[in-house]
Amino acid sequence: DIAVELLQNVAPSPIRRLQKKYVSHVSREACISPCSMMLALVYIERLRHRNPEYLQQISSSDLFLISMMVASKYLYDEGEEEEVFNDEWGAAGKVDVQTMNTLEMNFLSAIDWSLYTDPRELFEVLSWLEG
Repeated sequence: DIAVELLQNVAPSPIRRLQKKYVSHVSREACISPCSMMLALVYIERLRHRNPEYLQQISSSDLFLISMMVASKYLYDEGEEEEVFNDEWGAAGKVDVQTMNTLEMNFLSAIDWSLYTDPRELFEVLSWLEG
């Protein structure tokens, strides 16, 4: 509920507006971990401060999907046994792999490839969520 509300507020486009049913579906299909969710929220907060223009151009559904995928890749993709494939994320989010690739490149460019997160940033988001 909190993630849906946050994403609808930061990416206000009425096109592909994020719905709880979609979040539940993608979360189950992609096995989104709590850590990935937290890291994705850090990325979104980072974008809100550094690149708000990007957030005006992307739908909240696409932002949810791509931020979760990038966070998951950052945390778990070791390149061999635990690879994260864009086509699998696309299937979970009901978009084609070409769209996933474009979303990923645009997201990484918007965040200036700044994926490393100091643990303090995670704790700030956690404190905000708990509040």
